[in-house]
Amino acid sequence: MDKCAGLEFNLLEQNLLLLPQKAIYWQEEKALIVADVHLGKVGHFRKAGIAVPRDMEQDDLAVLSDLIEEYNPQKIFFLGDLFHSDMNADWEWFVLWRRHFPKLEIILIKGNHDIIHDGHYLELNVKLHKSLKVGPFLMLHHPIDSIQQLMVDGYVLCGHIHPGVSLAGRARQHLTLPCFAFGQKQAILPSFGRFTGRVAIRDQKTDRIFAVLKDKIMAIA
Repeated sequence: MDKCAGLEFNLLEQNLLLLPQKAIYWQEEKALIVADVHLGKVGHFRKAGIAVPRDMEQDDLAVLSDLIEEYNPQKIFFLGDLFHSDMNADWEWFVLWRRHFPKLEIILIKGNHDIIHDGHYLELNVKLHKSLKVGPFLMLHHPIDSIQQLMVDGYVLCGHIHPGVSLAGRARQHLTLPCFAFGQKQAILPSFGRFTGRVAIRDQKTDRIFAVLKDKIMAIA
């Protein structure tokens, strides 16, 4: 993994490195920020009789492991939907992964899919919050609307909607890429998990959009 593949972005005097692995490394906090991993989604679909490759869960955890090895963070903020469904066999992969990094502080901002009993997370020393203010940032799962933006204390970092940006080619072909979307009051992170879709968002004139390519981040004019 090449650190130079990330794009440096200064926000509110904080240095953020936007990574093509669809994560942010926050340099001042020595922290990774990740949204919508959706572990357990593979097991959820297979349990329903839908054929899905088994290795997707391990691949997402392997990418997280590589990021930890590369950036040596002290903590990881998961912005909701860490685990997709109720308990299934994929939980054991997460347990094994957690045991590899016992000193790493893990903070989960609970999302709508995080329905596993809190006790299972607490046994793994995962800290749980509905929201969390850290420095200038307010960690949430759901984006906030324009009315809420007038009331919140802090710049919101969130996920949930799996944002993408639609690009058109010369031959009228269209491609939707995952993206980071930074507005005046909040930023929406792309979904980290491989087994997730994405929704093309309508950016406003004040938004800064960064598309995620295979090995780099590209600012969209």
